[in-house]
Order: sequence, then C-alpha cells, then structure tokens
Amino acid sequence: MLIIKNIIDNRDSVIRGLLKKHFHNAEQIIEQIINTDIERRNIQKELDTNLAAQNKIAKQIGALMAQGKRDEAEVAKAQTSQYKEHGKLLADKLAEYENNLKELLWQVPNIPHDSVPEGRTAEDNRVERSGGEIPTMTEDALPHWDLAKRYDLIDFELGVKITGAGFPVYKGKGARLQRALINFFLDEARNAGYLEVEPPYLVNADSGYGTGQLPDKEGQMYHVTADDLYLIPTAEIPVTNIFRDVILQEKDLPQCLTAYSACFRREAGSYGKDVRGLNRLHQFNKVEIVRVDTPKHSYQSLDEMVFYVEKLIGKLQLPYRILRLCGGDISFTSSLTFDFEVYSAAQKRWLEVSSVSNFESYQANRLKCRYKTTEGKIELCHTLNGSALALPRIIAALLENNQTPQGIKIPKALVPYCGFEWID
Repeated sequence: MLIIKNIIDNRDSVIRGLLKKHFHNAEQIIEQIINTDIERRNIQKELDTNLAAQNKIAKQIGALMAQGKRDEAEVAKAQTSQYKEHGKLLADKLAEYENNLKELLWQVPNIPHDSVPEGRTAEDNRVERSGGEIPTMTEDALPHWDLAKRYDLIDFELGVKITGAGFPVYKGKGARLQRALINFFLDEARNAGYLEVEPPYLVNADSGYGTGQLPDKEGQMYHVTADDLYLIPTAEIPVTNIFRDVILQEKDLPQCLTAYSACFRREAGSYGKDVRGLNRLHQFNKVEIVRVDTPKHSYQSLDEMVFYVEKLIGKLQLPYRILRLCGGDISFTSSLTFDFEVYSAAQKRWLEVSSVSNFESYQANRLKCRYKTTEGKIELCHTLNGSALALPRIIAALLENNQTPQGIKIPKALVPYCGFEWID
C-alpha cells in the first residue's frame, strides 16, 4: 500500500509511475485519495477540537462543583452531553472516511522503480544477461511429458482421476527427484545465510492483504470458505507475515528466511499448448527466499538475491536468461522484478522458473513491518522475495535437456541428493 503522504507530496510522479504500470484510471483514483484524505483530516481536526472542548468543560465542572455552583455545573454537564453526542457522530464519520481511504489505497499498485523499462507485455521485457549453453538436440528429442511417461516418472492422468487437471502424481525416480531438488535448494539457501522456516499452507485474510494477494488476486487463490482461509500460492505470504505488526532493530537487518512449501494456484483462464505437462499446474512445489531490510540497503539485497538465484541455476547446468520486467508485466505489488527463465530444449522455448522482487515499503506499509533506527526513529522496512526455485519447469528442463539414448543424466550437484546418476 502506498504511503498517503508520498502520494500527496509527489502527486504527479506517482501518477506517471502508475501509468507506466498501465493503471489507466491513475489520475482519477489519486484525486479521490487526496480529496478523501482532505475530508478525513478535516473531520479529525473537528473531532480533536470537540474532544478538547469536552476536556475543558470537564475541568470547569470540577471547579464549579468545588465552589458550590451546582446550577452552573449542571449547565456545563448539559453542554458536555451535546459535545459527546456530536463527537460520536464525528468519530463514526471519521471511521467511514478512514475505511474509504483504505479501500482506495488497496486498489492502487506499487510505483515501479525508475529502472523499470516502458512496455505493455512480456515481449517488452529487457534481457539483462544470460548464461549456460543451449544443448543441441536431435529431431526425435522428446518433451518432458513424453519422457515422464517413458520412464514412469509422473502420472498426469492419475492426478486427473484423484483431483483434476493440474495435479500430477510423481512416482519412483520422479518423486525422488522432487525431494532431491527441495533438499538441495533448502541446503543452498541455508548455506547462503537464510534461516529455514516451515510455514502453514493456509493463511487468513489479514495475511493475504498484508502481502498484496488480496484484494488483487483473490480469484487466483483457493478459498476455504467455511473457515475463511486461503491456500497459499507461494510461501512468500506466510513467511513475510511473520513480520506483520513487528518493530525490528536496525542492527538485526536484513532478516533472511527460506521456506519450502506446496503452492496452490487456480490459474483461471490458462489454456493452450504452453500449459501442457509441468508448464502450468494448480499444485506445485517451491522453495522461497524472503528478505526484510532497510530502504538504503534493499537494492543491494535485491542484487544479492539475483546473484544467488543465478548461481543456483548455474549449479543445475541449465541455460538461463535474466529479464528486467517492463511496467506492463511487473506485478501489482512489486517495484522492480527480475525474472529467470531456463531454456527447454525439446519444447524450444524459455520457461520462467523464478521471480526476484523488491516491494520497497509497499508490503511493509500494509503489514506495519517497521524498524527502529540507531537514532531511535521508527521507519517502514523494505520487503523482498524470490523463488529459489520453483520445481515444475526446472524438472521439465532437466528432463528435456539431459536426455540421451542411454537415459536422462542427473546434474552432478543433484546426484548426492537423488542417490542415482541416471534415470533409465
């Protein structure tokens, strides 16, 4: 959530930033926010005056009673009753305006960083750098869904029977490869200084609002209506909410956490060849990294997280590229995002496997996640998160890129975790 003072002080630059994100009613809603805040402050001022008058009269009543002036005291008491009645009306009106202001602010996305390129779609994202060699495949190279069937690794049809499309069943070495990747990613994160936590897979609405999935993405989240809980689409939500309503000490920042979780996404409206196999699922596994930092160090943290994910993909020996997302493709809550894609040789396309983002103070303002500076001031933190990594498309690329006539060769870094060198 944007800070209201920043909106008022930087109205024009805020509108320009929102237009870069193609938030087309930017000027209208910013004007609504500013006007609502003016009304809110006027009511607050009137209420403060009312309360001050009540306090003044209360003191007068005490003095009059002490002087034996009971009639005058009774008149003052009547005035107090009138002030209290009007004060209650003002308090109710203030609460209404505060709620309206919050509802308006929830509709406004984060302002993109100055380095975010202009653009409307993924085609306008900017390639920052790439690494690894794209393997040369023979014409008869198989996509991962055919490899999964040949080697009995993943049963998509069985998942449909048990649950529905997008809920595959991993079997044998396919299941072991999943577990190996999860353990590998967690060990790498811990070795890099991230504290491992195991969060719940269901969160309440406050947690969803805190990180910005609500009210923006409620249609993409599975909602357990009987308990008003949401299945998490990413461990970012519960892990970041660890810091909701918390005041940290500056000396204790950055806070660096990692978590494995299953992730659940409705992916409403997804269809076509690009969603086949593991390319787009309703349930999948992911290891997440989260940082909470000071504003002056958060972009250094972002660079470190990007470098970390880049090294992680390098250890899996996968060809990759890093994209700086354009204004039209960046998420609702992010200020700056780098996407990682690995090349899928059999499909001959790039697959997104990670997003690493700095949300600046946007989430922290919703969460009331703050820190005390060394001078004793209370300031909003910056929050960051990244996938490190999401498993389905990593597995797709590993299977496709490492297929040989003898079977599928496991990357060296994963062999100790898998317990086997080949899928054959």
